[in-house]
Amino acid sequence: MKKLFLLLLAFLAFANGNSQIKKPVKWTSKTEKISDTEFNLVMTAAIEAGWHMYSQFTPEDGPLAMVVTVKNQKGNFELVGKAKESAYKKEFNKDFGVEEFYFESNATVTQRVKITNSKTSKIVINVDFQACQNQCVNDNVDLTFAIPVIAATETNATTTDTTTSVTPIVDTANTATAQVVNEATPIAPKKEEKKGLWSIFFLAFLGGFAALLTPCVFPMIPMTVSFFTKQSKTPAQGKRNAIIYGISIIGIYVVLGLAVTAIFGADALNALSTNVWFNVIFFVLLVFFATSFLGAFEIMLPNSWANKVDRQADRGGIVGILFMALALAIVSFSCTGPIVGTLLVQAASSGGIAPVIGMLGFSSALALPFMLFAMFPGWMHSLPKSGGWLNTVKVSLGFLELALAFKFLSNADLVLQLHLFEREIFLAIWIAIFGTWGIYLLGKITLPHDSALTHISVGRLLLALAVLSFTFYMIPGLFGAPLKLISAFPPPEEYSESPNGVGGSAAVFSSEKLPEGAERNKHGLVIFTDYEKGLAYAKEVNKPVLLDFTGHACVNCRKMENNVWTDEGVSQILKNEVVLISLFADDKRDLPKNEQFTSKSTGEKIVTIGDKWTDFMITKYKTNTQPLYVLVDIEGNNLNSVTPTSSYDPDAKLYENWLKQGIANFKK
Repeated sequence: MKKLFLLLLAFLAFANGNSQIKKPVKWTSKTEKISDTEFNLVMTAAIEAGWHMYSQFTPEDGPLAMVVTVKNQKGNFELVGKAKESAYKKEFNKDFGVEEFYFESNATVTQRVKITNSKTSKIVINVDFQACQNQCVNDNVDLTFAIPVIAATETNATTTDTTTSVTPIVDTANTATAQVVNEATPIAPKKEEKKGLWSIFFLAFLGGFAALLTPCVFPMIPMTVSFFTKQSKTPAQGKRNAIIYGISIIGIYVVLGLAVTAIFGADALNALSTNVWFNVIFFVLLVFFATSFLGAFEIMLPNSWANKVDRQADRGGIVGILFMALALAIVSFSCTGPIVGTLLVQAASSGGIAPVIGMLGFSSALALPFMLFAMFPGWMHSLPKSGGWLNTVKVSLGFLELALAFKFLSNADLVLQLHLFEREIFLAIWIAIFGTWGIYLLGKITLPHDSALTHISVGRLLLALAVLSFTFYMIPGLFGAPLKLISAFPPPEEYSESPNGVGGSAAVFSSEKLPEGAERNKHGLVIFTDYEKGLAYAKEVNKPVLLDFTGHACVNCRKMENNVWTDEGVSQILKNEVVLISLFADDKRDLPKNEQFTSKSTGEKIVTIGDKWTDFMITKYKTNTQPLYVLVDIEGNNLNSVTPTSSYDPDAKLYENWLKQGIANFKK
C-alpha cells in the first residue's frame, strides 16, 4: 500500500510539472474619462518573466500578431483615431525571415471612443494574442469596460478598473462587428530601439564617408580649406569659420531629416515599411539613383538655385558661411542625392526620429574632413590626388544601390504573396549584380566617365576579390544553402520555387504519390494535418504516430523543425518509422457549422480548426503550449512519457533517443 501511495504521489508530481495550462499573460482593463462623451479604453498586459507577447504590427509571415476586436460598436460608439501601443522591441527572426515586434514584462493598448448612444453602459473588446517562451501559447480574452451613463455624469474624471484572467481558447471572431487595425505609438524608447538608432547613425556615417569620396565632393575639400585659410585674417579665424561651415553642413541635412519626419509623421513611417506601394516606389527610386551613379545621367538641381546661393555666399560672415554650406549641398547633389535618398528610405522604414539620426550621421562624416583639414592644413599633403578612382567609388555605390533596390521589390512581393520574386530569382539577380561589379573592378568592363586603365591598384584588386568571393558564396543558396551572412535580405527559404533548394529532397520526392490527405512540408517530410486521416493511415501501414501540435506562427516550432528535425538521425526516423500528424493550433479557418461544438474542458465555443486542436491538447494532455510532441500507437495511446523533450528542446540527440524509446515500446 505504501509503494502504491508513493507511486501515485510521484505520478501526480510529474503530471503537475509537465502538463499544465499555461497562462503567462494577465490582462487588466481601465476606462478613463476624457469628456462627457469620449473615453480611453486602456488594456494592460502583465507578462510573466521569460515570456514575450507579439505586437499587432508584427509583419505578415512572422509570429502570430495580436488582434484587437471590438464587439458591440454598431449604434453605440465610434472609434476616435487609431489604437496606440506602448513601445515594443524589434528583432530579426531568421526562422521566419522577418522582423518580429514583441513586448516583455508588460504592454499597454489604448483605444479612444466617442459614445453615440447615451444608454451605452459597457464596451467589450476581445484581444487575441500569442505569447512565447520555450513554448508558445495562443490565447484570447474578453475585456469589459464600464461606461458611466452620460446623462447622469457630473464629474470631470471617472475611472473604472477591472481585472480579467486569461481564459484559454476562446474564439469570438464570428461575433465581431469591427476589427481595430492600428499604428503603434511608442511611449518610451527601449534599449533595443536606442541600439537601432546607433546602428542607423553608424551606417549613415559610412554613407557620408562614401559620399566624401565621390567626384562631386572630394575635389572641393582642398578648395574650401584653402578659402578659409587664405581669406581669413588670422589662423584662429580660419579655424573658427571652418567649424561654423561644418556645423552648417550638419544643420542643413538634419533639417532635411526633420522635414521627412514632419511630412510623413514619426508613427506613420514605421507602418510604411510593410506597405506595398512604399516598397514598390522606393524600388523604382533606388534603381533611378543606381543608374545615375553608373553613369547613365546626372541628377542635377536647377543651376539657378546654385547661382542664387553663390551670390549669398559672397556676403561673408556667418550668413555667408551658411550659404557656402548650402552651395556645397546643391552642387554635390548629383553624388550625394542618391546616397541621402537611400539613407532616408532605410531610416523611414525604422520610423520615429530615425531620419533625423540618419542625416546627423551622414552630415557628420561629410563635414568632419572640412573642419579637420582647416584646423590642421598640413594634413592636406596626405590626401590622395583626384583622379579616375573617384568615379570607381561612385560606380561601386551604384552597384550597391541597385542590389539594395531589389530588397524593396522582394518586400512588396512577400506582402502580396504573389510568388513572382521568390528566393531563387532574388539570389540570381544579386549574383549577377555583384559578379558584374567584381568584373568591373578588375577592369574588364568600362562605363561612361571611366578613365582609361593601364593597370589597377592593389586596393582595387583586393576589393574585387572580396566582391567576387561574396558572389561565389551566394551561389550555393540556389541549391538550398541558408546563407546566414545575408539572411535578412533574400526571401525566406520556404518562399521559393524549390523550398528545399534546386535538386533538394522536394525535387527527389516530387513524383512520389502521397497518401490521401497527406502533403509534404518544406523539409520533404510527409505530414497529415487531419488527425483522423493520419491515424487511419497509421493503422494501414502499422506505424506509430507522432502528434506534432504546432502553429503557423509558432517561433519555437520553426526552430525545432529547422534545427532538430533536419538532424540526420531524427530525419530518418520521421521519414521512415512514424506517421507524422501536424495539428496547427493557430489555424483560424472556421469549422463547418455541424462540426462546431462547446468544449467539455473549458466550456468555450469551438469555432475554428485551431480551436479544435487546442481543445484536443487541453482535454487529453492538459496543456495549451506549442510545440508539443506526443508518440501514440494506432489506438491513440501514449507510447512514452510526455517529458520536457515533448516540448521545445534543441538537443537533437535527446529528441532522437525519445523517438527511439517510443518506437521500441510500439514494437513490443
